[in-house]
Amino acid sequence: MDWLDSVKWGGDGLVPAIAQEATTGDVLMVAWMNREALAETARRGEAVYWSRSRKRLWHKGEESGHVQTVHELRLDCDADVILMKVTQTGHEPGIACHTGRHSCFFRRYENGAWQTVEPVLKDPESIYK
Repeated sequence: MDWLDSVKWGGDGLVPAIAQEATTGDVLMVAWMNREALAETARRGEAVYWSRSRKRLWHKGEESGHVQTVHELRLDCDADVILMKVTQTGHEPGIACHTGRHSCFFRRYENGAWQTVEPVLKDPESIYK
């Protein structure tokens, strides 16, 4: 059996993929992978996702230069979520979010509202031209 056959792909052929910083344990982002994206991630050693909006494979950093080097791939107990331990590299190491922040999880629920608690490290307009 092919290792990719062990993954329980959703009805749309996708599985959620969590990018976790290898050194700190910070969750940087969650995206989607199809079979081809997961195989390409394993082959390259860099994160490749399925972009639902673009309807194509998306090599993390192809536009921004913010590449995710993958150190470890894990499959959860139900075989329906991928966890990747990564190092965020590239032009500005440490930026994973398209908003120019370290993590996509930069809002925290406080007092009945979402509060932004992480700074912008680089203006996204200067990242995506």
